[in-house]
Amino acid sequence: MRVYLDNNATTIVDPSVYTTMAPYFCEMYGNPNSLHEFGSETHPALRCAVDQIYAGIGADDNDDVVVTSCATESINWVIKGVYFDYIFNGDKNHVVTTEVEHPAVIQACKFLESLGVKVTYLPVNSDGVIELKTLENSLQDDTALVSIMWANNETGMIFPIEEIGKICKKRDILFHTDATQAIGKVPVDVIKAGVDYLSFSAHKFHGPKGVGGLYIKEGKVITSLLHGGEQMEGFRSGTLNTPGIVGMGKAMELAVENLDFEKNSVKKLRDRLEDELLKIPDTFVVGTKEQRTPNTILISVKGIEGEAMLWDLNKAGIAASTGSACASEALESNPVMEAIGAEADLAHTALRLSLSRFTTEEEIDYTIDAIQKAVKRLRAISSTFSYAPDWHESKL
Repeated sequence: MRVYLDNNATTIVDPSVYTTMAPYFCEMYGNPNSLHEFGSETHPALRCAVDQIYAGIGADDNDDVVVTSCATESINWVIKGVYFDYIFNGDKNHVVTTEVEHPAVIQACKFLESLGVKVTYLPVNSDGVIELKTLENSLQDDTALVSIMWANNETGMIFPIEEIGKICKKRDILFHTDATQAIGKVPVDVIKAGVDYLSFSAHKFHGPKGVGGLYIKEGKVITSLLHGGEQMEGFRSGTLNTPGIVGMGKAMELAVENLDFEKNSVKKLRDRLEDELLKIPDTFVVGTKEQRTPNTILISVKGIEGEAMLWDLNKAGIAASTGSACASEALESNPVMEAIGAEADLAHTALRLSLSRFTTEEEIDYTIDAIQKAVKRLRAISSTFSYAPDWHESKL
């Protein structure tokens, strides 16, 4: 059996999304900006897709939602755009984010630091979320931007976005949220949340890869990163990805329609998987079930390296992931595990299991059995070697 439990990395394209996209590859393939019929015949589908995207995130008609290539582009655009528009020629020079953001946010902020911008990386509590008081205390008179994710990509923990939005609005500070892991899992409403910018990527909610979006609240300035044409009302130059936009629109519509299914059916499978795995001695899951997205588990099995577990699961046909990375002679610990203050013997053991609406009960049963067998095998090996002499001594 092949089981895919790495849906926070990417998802299968929903078959109905694929069907909706198909005509725009070889039949209605004209450039939407062309004046001839080949171009203009794509317009109804693009308008429909844009309406689906606006409705999916609760955007107002006066706001802008610009199509990008992915959430990483959207994130970089916001953070670097704020630098050009509010910091470079202004009196603000401070950005606030968290220690557990996606690397796109962290690395973009590191880039701003190289330009002289002050960046505060907020710590998280043992559940992996920030304390609002910590955020409030970090804000300064020259804070230009707060960038905090809606839901964490590894733990699934949901951040208090509405409360953060209110804090930022009170201080007249721009607020960006990376909603890549939230759309399709929890309700997302940009107006209710009070965000100025919101980034997302279609392939995280059963849409195609290579297309994403950036929500820009009405009246907010943002410098274009790509110049050359008048596409997207001048926000982002480049020929429109018609199949991708059409697919993202349909995927967004389906994501919203399936929110109750995620909340009930997917969560039920996730909870069953989690409950069974926690019966294994010395296991640990980050965050409470109710504060997480309904599809995500970040679990650590004490004494077993995350990559060793992945090896066994992959042999069993199960796709999962870990934040650990095997680099030549060293294993790097999961940065989220470090951020929550996990003990050293757990920091290397994180295993992320992320479900989708296509996950079946049979697949969960198979996964439970496979993980139990992997733990038994790997702990037996660990026990054997724990009594062996030091490697250096054994070579003497």
